[in-house]
Amino acid sequence: MLQFGNLLAHFHLPHKAYERAQKQNLKQLPTLPDFLQHVVKLTGLRKEDVYCNLRVPDQLQTAKDDINMVVLTGHGIYCMDVKPWSGTVCAHNQNWHVEVKEEDQNFTNTRIEQVEDPLKAVMRKTAQLCSHLKRSGVPIRSSLFFPRVMFLSPDCKLDEELMKRRELVPYGQTDEFLRSFREGYMGWISDALTPSWISGHLSYRKMESVRGILRKMGTWDVVLLHGGEQLKGDYQGCQYIALDRQDTETLEFSRVNILSAESLWALLGHVPQVKVKMYKRGPHGWLGTSLNATATIPSNTFVIFRVNGEEADAKIPANIIHSITLSI
Repeated sequence: MLQFGNLLAHFHLPHKAYERAQKQNLKQLPTLPDFLQHVVKLTGLRKEDVYCNLRVPDQLQTAKDDINMVVLTGHGIYCMDVKPWSGTVCAHNQNWHVEVKEEDQNFTNTRIEQVEDPLKAVMRKTAQLCSHLKRSGVPIRSSLFFPRVMFLSPDCKLDEELMKRRELVPYGQTDEFLRSFREGYMGWISDALTPSWISGHLSYRKMESVRGILRKMGTWDVVLLHGGEQLKGDYQGCQYIALDRQDTETLEFSRVNILSAESLWALLGHVPQVKVKMYKRGPHGWLGTSLNATATIPSNTFVIFRVNGEEADAKIPANIIHSITLSI
């Protein structure tokens, strides 16, 4: 049975055992939203040019691999995956090896974990994004796409061969890499006056077209529990709730109060009810988000949700859910 508290990883890790081994280190690292704020601060980019957890469809429109961060600049599109790994990392055949040291009071255990090559993965997803933009009517040269893998932990050491790869950004070079995005006043004037076919950069018109497509790309659905925990994945449905994903952005669940009349009725065999408010997708007005529909469901109803990285659906009781945010 899925334990919700163990599913709240900051980033998607390729191996469950490795994820558990580094649980303590994960707690000391920034979450992706925190790192996003750091990126915006150091790069000087606008928030609308930095996108998180974009899910890129392949040519068959089926598989949807997510890219942790996509950064749009006049010089090109940076597709970046972020890794919170700790240990010594080296490439080995088709995979990578991470040497992890586990220290106890009496001994030190060294274990080697085999993980998927993150560089090949981000290069594949970058190529899929390039193809997706082309299918959407915005063709961009592949040379203007830059795949990168960033390592956030100071305890992560890349071996000598990996350090030579410009696509890999170790912890010690992270801030320097982000500052390289800053564009001076003269560079801004030059791009404004020089045609894109001469400069080789993306034109303002092309960048706006790319923004329009990136804004429409889905991310993950997010379940917020009453305890404050979040689950990221795909909302599969609920037997008592009918909705149109294109028209509904948020589902808000009422909470069953322990001392309420509903809970007292439960002692007599009556099942407490949960009220679900569904809010429309789109910009918020002066009075907040528009209410789309409501539903009243038994509190013991299960919401079916496929948590990111899991192979089976989770059944989440409605009475522990605060809200569900649906991606496009």
